[in-house]
Amino acid sequence: MAYFSINRVVLVGRLTRDPELRALPSGTSVCSLRLACNSSRKDPDGEFVERPNFFDVSVYGARGENVSHYMRRGSRVAIDGRLEWREWETAEQERRQAVTVVADTVQFLDSPGERAQDGLSGEDRGDGDSGEGDRELVGVGVGADGDDLVF
Repeated sequence: MAYFSINRVVLVGRLTRDPELRALPSGTSVCSLRLACNSSRKDPDGEFVERPNFFDVSVYGARGENVSHYMRRGSRVAIDGRLEWREWETAEQERRQAVTVVADTVQFLDSPGERAQDGLSGEDRGDGDSGEGDRELVGVGVGADGDDLVF
């Protein structure tokens, strides 16, 4: 009897921090993202309350380089990928585990004009600041660890 499993994840949300691009020892590029997606639930009083969910996402190769180049904190993005579980041991001999999303497809949801307007065009990206200071992003607030954005 043939068994199969399905491991598919589709997420739409906003980046909570700037993408982090690095190279693996093999030379492959990997871009790390943190994505916030809201979900609504009823509280005990019957009112709908939005609660953010945070997901770590890895994007490999040229796709990851493009994400790193064009996206910034607050960018809207859709991710199609799969879950990957990993386990490691810390220097203190403690075992750790994590589940991340490995993106197969990344769809930029901000238009090129919005990316350019927000300093995301790739020009003069030295520090990622568009010269507008710490302006407020519409529909975005502070998340769990103070630096993360949620919407």
